[in-house]
This record gives sequence, structure tokens and C-alpha cells, in this order.
Amino acid sequence: MKHILFSEFILYVDNQEVSSRFYELLFRTKPTLEVPGMTEFTLSENLKIGLMPNNGIAKIITPATIHPEKGNGIPRCELYFYVENIALEYQNALQSGAKIVSETEDRNWGDRVCYFADPDGHIIAFAEKIK
Repeated sequence: MKHILFSEFILYVDNQEVSSRFYELLFRTKPTLEVPGMTEFTLSENLKIGLMPNNGIAKIITPATIHPEKGNGIPRCELYFYVENIALEYQNALQSGAKIVSETEDRNWGDRVCYFADPDGHIIAFAEKIK
């Protein structure tokens, strides 16, 4: 898919400030954009993660879809990150306030992975290829 030049994944969140501080700790970096209604973290040359308040996006997508706040606390997506040091990311996630969902384990698809939930229930996975 060489026609896709850049990716940004936007998570709908209950509280932009709480989620922004959580992801700032989790990613160990400051947001590259933080304005009312949107926070963005640039994670690599071609990837950003955005945080948008439920009520903000609801102005755009409702009534055609259900209000995003109806999904608070329910896993609505998974962010799957390949990392250099899974033990470091595991400890950092715990220190950032992430809720452990599944301990680090070797999975049958060839990755060692741990799973966490953010304040809104979105799932975050940190993975390494099994060598």
C-alpha cells in the first residue's frame, strides 16, 4: 500500500487531560500538539497517535453513529507496538498507571507480548519478535 503516506490513529477519550498525561508518561515524550479538542504524539516519522474527547468527535459522527461515550471502559481498539525492550516498556506502563490485562508471554504467532488498558479501556500491546 505505497499510496498511504502517513498514519495517525485517533483514540476517543473521556478526559483529554487525563489521557494526555497518561500517554505522555507511557510514550516518555511530550505531545507535539495539544489544543482543546486534540492531543497528538508523534511516535515515528510516519506515525502519530491522537487523543480526541468523546464529546468533540460526537459533534461530527452523531447521530449517524452511537455516541463514543457509550464505549467508555470497553476495549474499542488495540495499539500494537513492536519495541526494543519489552521489559522496560512493561515496567514503564505499570508506572504510568496502565492496567495490566495480560502478562508478558510468548504467543503462538511468534511474538512475546504484554497487554495493558489505558484510562478509557483501549488496549495497548508491547511486543518483540521471538528469536
